[in-house]
Amino acid sequence: MAETTGTEAAEAKFQPYVSPLEERPELTARALLLGAGFGVLFGAVTVYVGLRAGLTVAASIPISVLSISILRAFGKASILENNIVQTTGSAGESVAGGVIFTLPALIFLGFPLAHEYWRIFLLALIGGWLGVFFMIPLRRQLIVKEHGNLLYPEGTACADVLIAGDRGGSFASRVFMGLGLGSLYTLFQNENLFGLWPSTPDFQPKGYPGSALRANTTTEYLGVGYIIGPRIAGVIFAGGVFAWLVVMPAIKFFGGYLTAPLYPAQKLISAMSVDDIYRAYIRPMGAGAVAAAGLITLVKTIPTIVNALRSGAADLKKGATAALGNRRTDNDLSMKHALLGTLLVLLMMIAFLIFKPVPGTFPSIIANIAAAIFVVIFGFLFVTVSSRITGLIGTSSNPISGMAIATMMATCLAFLLVGWTSNAYKALVISIGGVVCIASANAGNTSQDLKTGFLVGATPRRQQIALLVGVLVSVAAIGFTLLAMNRGLEQIRPFGPIKLDLANLEPGVREIAAENNPLLERTTIRIVDDKNNPLGEEDPRPYKLISALGAQHLANGQYLYNPATGNIERQWIQGIGSDKAGAPQANLMATVVSGIIDHRLPWNLVLIGVFIVIGIELLGIRSLSFAVGFYLSIATTLAIFSGGVVRWLVDRAAAKAGEKKDESDVSPGSLYASGLIAAGGVIGLLGIGVKLLESLPQSSRYHLTEGALLLTNKFPTIGHSNLVSVIMFVLLGASLYYFARKPIASGGK
Repeated sequence: MAETTGTEAAEAKFQPYVSPLEERPELTARALLLGAGFGVLFGAVTVYVGLRAGLTVAASIPISVLSISILRAFGKASILENNIVQTTGSAGESVAGGVIFTLPALIFLGFPLAHEYWRIFLLALIGGWLGVFFMIPLRRQLIVKEHGNLLYPEGTACADVLIAGDRGGSFASRVFMGLGLGSLYTLFQNENLFGLWPSTPDFQPKGYPGSALRANTTTEYLGVGYIIGPRIAGVIFAGGVFAWLVVMPAIKFFGGYLTAPLYPAQKLISAMSVDDIYRAYIRPMGAGAVAAAGLITLVKTIPTIVNALRSGAADLKKGATAALGNRRTDNDLSMKHALLGTLLVLLMMIAFLIFKPVPGTFPSIIANIAAAIFVVIFGFLFVTVSSRITGLIGTSSNPISGMAIATMMATCLAFLLVGWTSNAYKALVISIGGVVCIASANAGNTSQDLKTGFLVGATPRRQQIALLVGVLVSVAAIGFTLLAMNRGLEQIRPFGPIKLDLANLEPGVREIAAENNPLLERTTIRIVDDKNNPLGEEDPRPYKLISALGAQHLANGQYLYNPATGNIERQWIQGIGSDKAGAPQANLMATVVSGIIDHRLPWNLVLIGVFIVIGIELLGIRSLSFAVGFYLSIATTLAIFSGGVVRWLVDRAAAKAGEKKDESDVSPGSLYASGLIAAGGVIGLLGIGVKLLESLPQSSRYHLTEGALLLTNKFPTIGHSNLVSVIMFVLLGASLYYFARKPIASGGK
């Protein structure tokens, strides 16, 4: 008789909340519909917040809290139904995270995304489904057999919420309170809506040129800072302080005496504003820092990677089907479904790349098939790694950007060996890395959901079906939100004029073909100044679109060239990549791909960022948070740090009162902060919708409803000073402190 191992004994002793012998309503129509709705909502919110903050926050717990309350209003709900709701809905957040970290890199490489909804939709769908299919044979090993070793913290916390709700506890009122007050604040604060006070107070000391202190006083940044806590928020802000209060003033001080522009800037440092210095010098340094930090994080997990692959291979060798029992809680989708599903999505990817390549690119059929092979190899590798890492340290610490960088670097090197170095192959590398990143992100989320299901007694097969549905529904909103933000936050500004010879363009500068120029489809384009004040409308047709990346005499970006004058006269700052939506990880991906293939980036600045990160690592500090803070504007990092300060004050007050410190994701403050994040995302997207209305030609606006027209009008501000903005943000922080210290009563108040 075979000896029973410790893990098998623990597995046999474990009893979930709902007995495997008990049948309760689970994969119901209302659970799927509600979960799909949450998937759309939180997918869109994650795109909005992630592009702006460079961070994402897990959505399973707020979805669970809201589901318990909503389904209870329609009669008695099963805990397994609520679990299906959060399983379906959370897929939107994880897939959105993978999308925004990679696919916007196409914009930075000069590929317009105006008509690319279906590209984003299909790549997100392929990556999301691969994350689910690859996890099917791994669930038994990682979730069940490793139950005592892999804790999956978010999944365990989510199970606690569902069990508390089933026993009568309620947390929803705290989320709704944050959602309500946060929505009211954002409605009046957002510059795209009422804009009653400045959204970003700014202080630039005259005696310390090159520096600035500013904060984008939004509800989502405050909420993110509270949830990630004072330590991580402090490290992120430290990166911002080092960039904006040390490096930038140093550049201004030492470079102010130069008599010629210092590459990659196109004007004298003495004439540059703090924003000019940030864009020209800090962002390339930040890209190097984030790349190095991501790779260091990945290298640190090599033992985990090896163990994960060894365990996964052993489980597959035994055969997932043979390991299953007859109990409801052992019922997975079969290996046949997993293999057929994987084959289907890979065929979809090959067909899509062949018949609808990125505009202006024509990779070979062999390259497209190679892309699918890379996706299978790196996808399964990093899905396994992602699942095990999230089991150990949680979803928020999952280095998916490092996995994407590693995938893209390996793919770029392979392409270099065979001579595939045109722009077509850069876009293909981004597509491969994007699918792998999305699959890894969703695999981590899927693992957390399956852990929740394991603890509450769900049926794995039904959860896996719900995850597939959740991915399918949420990707519809993700692509739309991405493109809406890119259009709604764009600015077309006067630039130059700079003389340009179209027949003799320098390396790194290229003309975009007219059929791939989305501006030519518009009857007018709206020109604004540096403060986004309208200067008038113009006909875009006389202009040609020029893209620059890694050029010697033209900063990275897109420009409008006037053939009549022979000059560049306008700069097109797309919404993604602007100060309002920096998309740091995606910018990094573009930097890595272009840098390896073209060798035309400011590598001296990139290497400065790399060595800064090495120094931070030698101090024993997690460098990835510091690197992201270095790359982001201090307006973002200071606002996030403010949320961390509120969390520190709450914990300090609790310690003084002799209360047990609550750092879980179901604490009153974390629930209220989740509501603030959702409010900032939802109302912020409403503001972008208004911005899209404003971007329409003047004649078209009169055909809109009166309600929409009212929103396009600016309300008088109650104060232009920074003080008003600071006071309102402090009051918002005070509300967070109050509700974090106020216990949740049994009635959920």
